[in-house]
Amino acid sequence: MNDAPQPLRLTVRDLSKDYVVRVLDGVQFELRAGEIHALLGANGAGKSTLCKIIAGLIPATSGTMTLNGVPYSPADKRFAESQGVQIVQQELNLIPTLSVAENLLLGRYPQRWGIIDRRALHAQARVALDRFGLTEIRTDRSAGSLGVGQQQMLEIAAALDRNCELLILDEPTAALSAGETERLFQRLAELRKQGVGIIYISHRLDEIAKIADRLTVLRDGKYVSTHAVSEFQPIERVIDLMTGETQAALHALQNHRSYTTERTMIRVAGMSRAPAVRDVSFSVRAGERYGIAGLVGSGRTELLRLIFGADRAESGELFLRGETESRRFHHPQAAVAAGLAMVTEDRKQNGLLLSQSIRVNTTLSSLELLTGAAGVINRRQEVAVVEAERVRLQIHARDIEQSVGTLSGGNQQKVAVAKWLLKEADVFLFDEPTRGIDVAARRNIHQLFDQLAAQGKALIIVSSDLEELFETCDRIGVMSAGRLVSEYTRETWSYEAIMQDCFSGYTQQATRTVSGITS
Repeated sequence: MNDAPQPLRLTVRDLSKDYVVRVLDGVQFELRAGEIHALLGANGAGKSTLCKIIAGLIPATSGTMTLNGVPYSPADKRFAESQGVQIVQQELNLIPTLSVAENLLLGRYPQRWGIIDRRALHAQARVALDRFGLTEIRTDRSAGSLGVGQQQMLEIAAALDRNCELLILDEPTAALSAGETERLFQRLAELRKQGVGIIYISHRLDEIAKIADRLTVLRDGKYVSTHAVSEFQPIERVIDLMTGETQAALHALQNHRSYTTERTMIRVAGMSRAPAVRDVSFSVRAGERYGIAGLVGSGRTELLRLIFGADRAESGELFLRGETESRRFHHPQAAVAAGLAMVTEDRKQNGLLLSQSIRVNTTLSSLELLTGAAGVINRRQEVAVVEAERVRLQIHARDIEQSVGTLSGGNQQKVAVAKWLLKEADVFLFDEPTRGIDVAARRNIHQLFDQLAAQGKALIIVSSDLEELFETCDRIGVMSAGRLVSEYTRETWSYEAIMQDCFSGYTQQATRTVSGITS
């Protein structure tokens, strides 16, 4: 899109990052001034980790970076911002109780005699909003009262109101309407003309074809290659670089045992809540582990929340245990009473009371089973059942009175499961069950899936890790852009086919737009 190569804004050489395992391994990357450079890869490829290092949110384990030709190693986000590096992450970071103006100028409030100058604060915020085209948003309105799309636009406006020579956008349009997306693209085109270098993460290939100059592909934490966007026609060809080869499916086929019976435990029919979930239907049998694959923002988590009644569906029905009478839950309490359990992605916020003990967390949902006629909890019985679950799930702790917040991530996940086992649920919904836990804990969770399946439970497992689904599941459904676009059995699935399906809902416009790209 630019007539001649611009000077380098950022160079990354041999960058690596280690946690329990290596998540970035010798990555190379370059960004020119006045360039929109797309960063592509499947879930877990290392895109967000690389960008967090560039933005000073986390340190690299090894490797070097230069910014405008000068060695660059940000100690924190504040230093990176002082060098003109701004990041807008996919997770919203606004403070909902503060006003729009206070969020826009956070840490930069104008003052008079040591006191915040409210008039100047709102005046500066008004200028920043108007510059970004957000004329309809009042500066005195609380940020939490805005819609998700407006909050996302507000975060971008706040980043651009600071010194910005390098802008990182991580899935910026996931929550935006078509109009808001077009407004963002117009602003990015202006920034390109001003020489701002932009790193753009998105799985929407039609967007990449429309706005990006070059793209870099990461796979499994490693650098694959860099290309001009114009080299890919149709743009879907880039998916081949993202997927590569894998032996996970073959390995899993050789080591998997099926417990699936003929009895249908749950049937979902036409479940919808636009735009996140659109007319999704599937069924899961007793003893079956049904995986749901898809990209971030494909509607996987939203689907589980609709099934569990955490969000209200606009349409759709549930049929449990072969019943002919349909249900639709309007509150999780009703789902729990019907025998459903949900282990949430964010177990710390929504699944556990971190300050309370293993005992309290395990029995909290089942106190009626432990309460006598006088309404008093039978403490001896409570201790006995919790201790039995601790042993069965191999929860490593000093004792059942240890607070859950002091446990490892894997043991916290086991406690989250233990409370539902006591409740005698027979349909389990797992959202990213092994995110943030180590290899040994992951293996224990997978063994738990086997145990639950052997007991005749039905499991619905959402995971961004395809290899995890290959290892554990009997069937895999694929969601893309809110729809269930395909289903695979163990005999028919492949990494490449599922990844193609993951992107299928986002590539409809890509072929039409790529023909207008010039390098």
